[in-house]
Amino acid sequence: MIRNKKIAIAGGIILVIGIFIGAYQCLFSAPEKEFEMERIVINLGTTEEELIPKLKEQGYIRSEWAFKFVLKRKDWQGKIKPGGYKVSKNMNVWMLAETFIRFRDQNWIVIPEGLRKEEIAEIAKKELGWIDNTKEEFLNYAKEGYLFPDTYLLDVFNIRDAGKKVAKRMENNFNEKCQEIFKEFEEANIRNDTAITLASIIQREAANKEQMPLIAGIIWNRLLKPMPLQVDATIQYIVGEPGNWWRPVTPEEYKIESLYNTYLHEGRPPAPICNPGLAAIEAVVYDQPSDYFYYLHDSKGEIHLAKTYKEHKANIEQYLLEIIIGTITDVALSAKVITIQNQEGKEISLAITDETKLFLNSLGERVEVKLKDFQQGMEIRSAGRWTGKNTFLPKMIQIQVNASIELPTEPPEIIFVP
Repeated sequence: MIRNKKIAIAGGIILVIGIFIGAYQCLFSAPEKEFEMERIVINLGTTEEELIPKLKEQGYIRSEWAFKFVLKRKDWQGKIKPGGYKVSKNMNVWMLAETFIRFRDQNWIVIPEGLRKEEIAEIAKKELGWIDNTKEEFLNYAKEGYLFPDTYLLDVFNIRDAGKKVAKRMENNFNEKCQEIFKEFEEANIRNDTAITLASIIQREAANKEQMPLIAGIIWNRLLKPMPLQVDATIQYIVGEPGNWWRPVTPEEYKIESLYNTYLHEGRPPAPICNPGLAAIEAVVYDQPSDYFYYLHDSKGEIHLAKTYKEHKANIEQYLLEIIIGTITDVALSAKVITIQNQEGKEISLAITDETKLFLNSLGERVEVKLKDFQQGMEIRSAGRWTGKNTFLPKMIQIQVNASIELPTEPPEIIFVP
């Protein structure tokens, strides 16, 4: 009797183990025995809730529940990233989940419109795990203006010729996307290199796609008059540096001798200053004709046009010189610091580093004031400019003093003081 009970208990245990093994095989084991590597691409924006049913449908897992169990058990929920993965249907659910977490071999990178090739290289290095040599290889082969802004699925890490291959792929994409517009350039008797160079300027100057044909028309007006383009973006291209590729231009930099300096040289720059999108490229040939020669953007990114410099100067006064910073409460000559109380009653310090001199701008005219001329109670106003990207120029400030100062009658210069 006792023996029979032991046999029954042992049989029950064996049965439970068998059921467990069977359940495990049914839920967690590999769907197939044959080893064949395949690539799975998870698109940008795909969620785990969308991915897991597809894995089941395509035969990579036996059970959605089992895959979710593994993710929860390993604390991997929400950690599967978009990209490319090499997997096999002979992987069990534990192996497959680990592959998605640790062994992504392709990554999506998004290249916005209007970046210079150095900025694209920085994105690629960060997202693809490039070493410095791979980044330099990319820069050596990348052709400014011809790296099409797009979303790319690219190999991760530093495979052979990775930088060269990425540069070539972006250029091939450019040629493919611009094939039809090149025909339009030929019919309009516009050289491709001229068109792409102008498109790069339009891309940097426009606040949105709707403004691009209008700005293109103004650029053509200046080129055909002829008169200098006088575009700050070309100076920014000259002086840009890592971490600050498109910083504001200082007074001295308008005098830099360079073929890219459109203040000193008439005509277009010798090559593109960024990598434009299709809308900017199309605007070159489908420009909006007008009688305007000047434009500026206000704080909301709205464009304001002028036919003459006098009208443009009035626009500067109306739209760019209106932001009050605060009132001077103290001037420290030895430390070269002005202390300002802002609109909220908080005190801020403005350091003057240019040999105790500060360049001011009142209604578009340049005037120089020494630090000692600042007095307690003077009102400080912002006179910085808004860029074509609908953002105020960062980390640089131009100020205007509410005081009686006799202004010279020279052409205006946009002056920025750190």
